[in-house]
Amino acid sequence: MPVLLVTGGSRGIGAAVARRAAADGYDVALTYADDDAAARSVAAEVEACGRRALAIRCDVARESDVVAAFAAVDEAFGVPDAVVLNAGITGRFARVDELDVATLERVLAVNVTGAFVCAREAVRRMSTAHGARGGAIAFVSSRAASLGSPGEYVHYAASKGAVNTLTIGLAKEVAREGVRVNAIAPGLIATEIHARAGRPERLERIAAAVPMERPGTPEEVATAILWIVSPAASYVTGAILDVGGGR
Repeated sequence: MPVLLVTGGSRGIGAAVARRAAADGYDVALTYADDDAAARSVAAEVEACGRRALAIRCDVARESDVVAAFAAVDEAFGVPDAVVLNAGITGRFARVDELDVATLERVLAVNVTGAFVCAREAVRRMSTAHGARGGAIAFVSSRAASLGSPGEYVHYAASKGAVNTLTIGLAKEVAREGVRVNAIAPGLIATEIHARAGRPERLERIAAAVPMERPGTPEEVATAILWIVSPAASYVTGAILDVGGGR
């Protein structure tokens, strides 16, 4: 049976990916930062679909955690067929002239360094250059990378700009090695990330600027992700697919 690993899989888009992957027939490994109960709940939903589940506590900003997480997947399920690199944080809302270095360093450590190290571990397992059979990697980027997010979190937008560049470069690097690499760039999505960053009203405030006049759902993003890592997208690599309602 195919295996999918999703980082940041205990809530929001990551949890939706885990549920959709299970429904599509994948065994699912998910990493999470700190919420044991939420991770166990998502794992239980995967198992309720008749699939195997593995929840792994992992701070993607720590190389040792990432290496251990991939090793745990190796032991439990073998090499994953698809890896969805979703774990990320916004940091606090702040203008650039209000930004503290600790916030900036943490956002870059999770969103950029974490993405690179996770991608490295995925390629080492998937690439035909390493004796493997290939696979698919999907980064979860953000429309913020193109919009810039002025007055809110330019630091987060910049980190996702780096993810987009990583997607394009890595896709070209491993295209001949059986590994497809793409990114999904969600727009305004109805998850708790807004409240966790301190602005629970943001969804309602920004929705009017979306041409479709509503936020998206985690399930809509998950559907796009599961398509782009599936054989149905076999000739798609190096793409950044916007899922933002036209914004």
